[in-house]
Amino acid sequence: MARTSNIKYDWTTIIYYVLLVFMGWLSIYGASYDFEHPGILDFSQRAGKQFIWILTAFGIAGILLLIDERIYNYFSYVIYGFTILLLIATIFVAPDIKGSRSWIVIGPISFQPAEIAKMATALALAKFMNTYGFKLRSWKNMIPLLIIIFIPMILILLQNETGSALVFLSFFLMFYREGMNGIILLIGALAALFFVVVIRFSIVPISAGTGTLGIVLAMTLIILGQFIYAYFFVKNKKEALYLLGGTLLVALISYLVSLKFRVNFNSVAFFTVLASCIYWMVMELKFRHKKFLYLSLISFGFLLFSFSSDYIFEKTLEPHQQTRIKVLLNMENDPMGAGYNINQSKIAIGSGGFWGKGFLNGTQTKLKYVPEQDTDFIFCTVGEEHGFVGSTIVLILYWLFLIRLINIAERQRETFNRVYAYCVVSIFFFHIMVNVGMVLGIMPVIGIPLPFFSYGGSSLWGFTILLFILLRLDASRFEHIR
Repeated sequence: MARTSNIKYDWTTIIYYVLLVFMGWLSIYGASYDFEHPGILDFSQRAGKQFIWILTAFGIAGILLLIDERIYNYFSYVIYGFTILLLIATIFVAPDIKGSRSWIVIGPISFQPAEIAKMATALALAKFMNTYGFKLRSWKNMIPLLIIIFIPMILILLQNETGSALVFLSFFLMFYREGMNGIILLIGALAALFFVVVIRFSIVPISAGTGTLGIVLAMTLIILGQFIYAYFFVKNKKEALYLLGGTLLVALISYLVSLKFRVNFNSVAFFTVLASCIYWMVMELKFRHKKFLYLSLISFGFLLFSFSSDYIFEKTLEPHQQTRIKVLLNMENDPMGAGYNINQSKIAIGSGGFWGKGFLNGTQTKLKYVPEQDTDFIFCTVGEEHGFVGSTIVLILYWLFLIRLINIAERQRETFNRVYAYCVVSIFFFHIMVNVGMVLGIMPVIGIPLPFFSYGGSSLWGFTILLFILLRLDASRFEHIR
């Protein structure tokens, strides 16, 4: 056990935690309210069961605060390795629940190892990045970090838990704080943009010839990005103008030819961008400017990614996942199918108005119109019962909670503590952003819980363990200097 002297726990964060857990419990009660079993402590109902999970979570929190903080550092790899073995075992022993094999069932208790894998991965990353001479910008160091992240991520994907697997991408936010070049995050954001553009407009043909508007728009964005980069950042204005002029000339010629002959605009766009990549390679040889080489390689990567987006969409995503994305992008209208959850969630939130209908007075939730309304879609209960005001209060509380975690991360003296802290911040941010976004219909439904609000012992335990390990590490920062 840890020494009890000179330990200063961050009680502000603990208060935020208790408030969020308590508000989440009341929301679960409101979402799962049964007129025949109205008691909030009826242990046959969701609210009663969640109360038991809350008590056990508080017990786990207390134990974690008493453990010597050095254990988390010393046994990081052991915890990670054990979690990997648990994830592998889950694939084979877990029962099929709604198409997912991610729950280990022991008697009346079901547990999802993926929730603990986030904590274990955060500890392993912190341990590796705390080694002597570590530099994030070195590929020699970056590759092991990617392996640490992608092993549990792939295992969770094999359990058919796409939402939980995607959470592991949030660790890249921590990498950015620890010195990773921001261009990597920018490339990731642009890749998502190209994917959406290609998929969204893949159903829009070009009337003047063959091809789709999605590919042409994606290639136009690549050329525009090249021009902006070369003209404004590298300051090679003449070369940038040559590129723009050449592209406009190709576009004009293609249009004129299409008036008499059928033109495949996808092919024209492909070879135009390919030519631009070659052009920047030549400029690199001429000026010996590595930025042109990077521009050429990144553009070529986006070129290949854009033309493979349709294949990725069709071959790597399940049919129901494809439908959800199409509904989100307004490519399909399926109000009674894939779009049902989102539509009902919007109706519930919108019906709450400014002040809400009042606690336990939500008609949408009482009549069970919103599926998963006490788990993944718990936020719609907040919106219906407490309206815009209540929803805003919850979001402000989450914002204060995240800001507090960032403050904790910034005051850490050791790399291990700071890296783990930013892993925690990244995970919480991702969960809150995606869950609220999908309930509001601005993000695809991927099925991840809202921290401390969604019903379930696994998620509550997972978030509690994640948080209170951080609070224990933070409390020890004045105990000793190692």
